[in-house]
Amino acid sequence: MTRAEWGALIADDEPAARRGVRQLLAAFPEFRVVGECRNGAEVLAALDVLRPDVVFLDVQMPDVDGFEVIRRRTPERMPTVVFLTAYDQFAIRAFEVQALDYLVKPVSEARFAATMNRLTRQLRAAAPSAREHRIVVTTSRGATVLALGEIDWIEAADNYARLWIGGRSYLLRESLHRLERRARAHGFVRAHRRALVRLGSVRELRWTDAHAPVAVLVSGTTIRISRRRRAAFASALRSQSRDGR
Repeated sequence: MTRAEWGALIADDEPAARRGVRQLLAAFPEFRVVGECRNGAEVLAALDVLRPDVVFLDVQMPDVDGFEVIRRRTPERMPTVVFLTAYDQFAIRAFEVQALDYLVKPVSEARFAATMNRLTRQLRAAAPSAREHRIVVTTSRGATVLALGEIDWIEAADNYARLWIGGRSYLLRESLHRLERRARAHGFVRAHRRALVRLGSVRELRWTDAHAPVAVLVSGTTIRISRRRRAAFASALRSQSRDGR
């Protein structure tokens, strides 16, 4: 029997549609359904808890639709997205937010299989580097695996490091100094003595009324930049911006 390698989250406000995706996924034992959501708010909550590798996302859901989920989460922090919807007019917009595919219901088994083959190739290609760049933390629910590329910033907490992803934090029994050696290669820079910031999570550098620089993250968090670190931090941020163009 093939062991499930990847988790799938199904998001659709119609129970019948969710059942349909489950039935289609049954032909692909490499994937297991880790959860179902009825609206965008549930998706946003589930992403941090369930950490799926792929989300099958409906466009039109109550309150928070599929595109708003991606806007709030940001494409960089989303798992692979496959839109599965009854509406064909949003396809261009779907690929603008980096969706892997856009399936219009009712989807045939052959069309779904083509998407799953592309998805499997993508996940397998990313797997070696993903394993190398992950950190295992212990929570009340058990062990949780975090990707370094999803962590916004890290702060010292006595003998621990506190890892922040959006508004959620995780404790790791490792000193900030030791963790910095691993994190530096993945875009983390010292902001001050007790904080590392991933440059990819920085939205802007801003100066306070006291003429002190702070990094404003995509999540809205602000991190002060110490006088000693400000030149190196600003230089690293400029370098990343040039490389990202």
